[in-house]
Amino acid sequence: MKDFVHLHLHSEYSLLDGACRIPQLVERAVELGMKSLAITDHGVMYGVIDFYKACKKAGIKPVLGCEIYTAKRSHSDRDPRLDADQGHLILLAENNTGYRNLIKLVSLGFTDGFYYKPRIDYDQLAEHSEGLIALSSCLAGDIPQLILDHQYEKAKELALRMESIMGKGSFYLEIQQNGLREQQIVNAQLIRMAQETGIPLVATNDVHYIRKEDAKTQEILMCIQTGKTIEDPDRMRFETDAFYLKSADEMWEHFQGYPEALENTVRIAERCNVEITFGELHFPSFDVPGGSTAFEYLKLQCDLGYRRRYGDNDEHYKRLEYELSVISQMGYVDYFLIVWDFIKYARDNGIMVGPGRGSAAGSLVAYCLGITNVDPIKYDLIFERFLNPERISMPDIDIDFCYERRQEVIDYVVRKYGEDRVAQIITFGTMAARAAVRDVGRALAIPYNEVDKVAKMIPMVPGRHITIENAIETNPELRNLYNQDNAIKEMLDMAMSLEGMPRHASTHAAGVVISSRPITDIVPLYRNEDLISTQFPMNTLEELGLVKMDFLGLRTITVIRDTLDLIRTHRGTEIDIDNIDYEDQAVYEMISRGETAGVFQLESQGMTQFFRDLQPTSMEDIIAGISLYRPGPMDQIPRYIRNKRNPELVSYPTEKLKPILDVTYGCMIYQEQVMRVCRDLAGYSLGRSDLVRRAMSKKKKDVMDAERMNFVYGSTDQDGNILIPGAVRNGVDEKTAHMIFDEMMDFASYAFNKSHAAAYA
Repeated sequence: MKDFVHLHLHSEYSLLDGACRIPQLVERAVELGMKSLAITDHGVMYGVIDFYKACKKAGIKPVLGCEIYTAKRSHSDRDPRLDADQGHLILLAENNTGYRNLIKLVSLGFTDGFYYKPRIDYDQLAEHSEGLIALSSCLAGDIPQLILDHQYEKAKELALRMESIMGKGSFYLEIQQNGLREQQIVNAQLIRMAQETGIPLVATNDVHYIRKEDAKTQEILMCIQTGKTIEDPDRMRFETDAFYLKSADEMWEHFQGYPEALENTVRIAERCNVEITFGELHFPSFDVPGGSTAFEYLKLQCDLGYRRRYGDNDEHYKRLEYELSVISQMGYVDYFLIVWDFIKYARDNGIMVGPGRGSAAGSLVAYCLGITNVDPIKYDLIFERFLNPERISMPDIDIDFCYERRQEVIDYVVRKYGEDRVAQIITFGTMAARAAVRDVGRALAIPYNEVDKVAKMIPMVPGRHITIENAIETNPELRNLYNQDNAIKEMLDMAMSLEGMPRHASTHAAGVVISSRPITDIVPLYRNEDLISTQFPMNTLEELGLVKMDFLGLRTITVIRDTLDLIRTHRGTEIDIDNIDYEDQAVYEMISRGETAGVFQLESQGMTQFFRDLQPTSMEDIIAGISLYRPGPMDQIPRYIRNKRNPELVSYPTEKLKPILDVTYGCMIYQEQVMRVCRDLAGYSLGRSDLVRRAMSKKKKDVMDAERMNFVYGSTDQDGNILIPGAVRNGVDEKTAHMIFDEMMDFASYAFNKSHAAAYA
């Protein structure tokens, strides 16, 4: 079989233009027996990591690239008459130096050259050309455009300039066979140019969709992008259906007179060897004052905080030491110091900070440092739910700041660590089921009322992702429409093929990344108006070793600040919101009367009614209420209220459960309770308990079957040494142990994180 490699290809991350979903694209390449494949999205590198991983997993060699936009003149020129159009140029990374240069160029396009599109100029290319291979691109390339403008000599001059920039053998003239008349003209001149200059030819297909029959899908995407309908005669479109992932045989048939152009695709792919490193931390070191180490300084701050929180009571100090040892061993000392430092900056500058959120509230270190204001000892919160020494994962501390002054804290971080090392994080809006139907219906020119009627037949269920396919299966009326009305069937089929694709890029509401190196050494940057963010989303950044932090702007905190100011002004009373009385019964009575308008988390109609029924009398009731009022645990609400009102009705299958469940009147509500049951009844470590909780929540049956045996009967090593005692060995009868395990299994998928609920409460 003759070989060929596609070196010009647009994935779904050429937003609303490329229709190649990465998993299906790679699957098709495997079917076609391809050994290598490139990604070259328009002006961006959003998809390169997903593409790299998918190719590697499938045993295909990934070639990482981008179809960059070139400025008509200089990247800094912005005259609407002269600079509104851009050229195209394919750049492929030959090695890791080339990959870094590609990242830099793509970033410069957004940060320095953005005008309609992210643009670079040839001087910038010359500065960052090492390790890159360039192809002259499609009809929109500068060289093809000059040819079509009857300026062959100028086109040739530019080709020779490109060869001198890239180096001999690293610039190729790109020919395509797509049935377009202009392409035939350009091909003829490029072939002539190759003969005259010795610059080699390369054959590509400018892939925008996977199979020939997907051409219509891509056409609809373009209509969505440009706001046109399929009936619009002057809409932007491809004139032929040739822009798909052709087989090697098809490409050899198209270019049989130019075997060298086909063989060059394989040669180029062989030269491209980028290796991406995952999991290597790129976190900055904290600048420690004096001569101490970062750990010594962290311990000093924790000791000072411990004394502030607990005075001379050393009862919990062992836990503090244990947490510090885990933080040190996992390599997160600098992380905690950096978070402590910017929160200290906020407090020192009168910027209000929330009491915490998420599992970080389970950390005594975070409490002593003033990062959180929730006492993990008082509320029985578990550190391992936040940082598990038996499962290496990034720490994740989300911080709420006054909505109006959040940016000041981010600005402080930028000043401290450097503008080139701090960025916000991109997020992609995807085509959800209803939105996909509306977008496609509009593009197909189906009357609005018909589209709206169909879209509304797709249910919206909080906490659940309902696809169009689910909706057709479960809604008989929609199924009948789908089966009987061809126009609706076409619309729904098209919407299903686009559902879940990225539709637009925006900036994550809170995520900020801080790096030890210039960010463009690791990830490309994107500009969203005045905000600079990464081109990779949160999960990808974490895989690449960049730690994200959430700086959340919360209006509630701003309202509390304003309230405190009003009290100070009109009553002359100073209130320290971080040190108020949580046992004030008048507050619980107010909540029990349903007076919860404006109260964070408790103000919705359902929550207000629930707390009227609950009649809370303690902080533990508020924590439990926040955890219970969600799909799933709601089933426990009647039992919780009944047991709260009638303590004599509370019963436990074994007395060993009482210390764990008495705080919730015998109901299992929190993830932390699952972890405690595993530890106290079966003898697991808290780290192992957290792993079991995670597996339960994901309903991994094979893992759970093995874990059931460990929980009930324990486990030993080859020499008979006890690794896990098990519930039976700890005095729980076999039947009860199985019953408790079943209850945990039922409950774990919707259990709530108590640390998070306590911080919210």
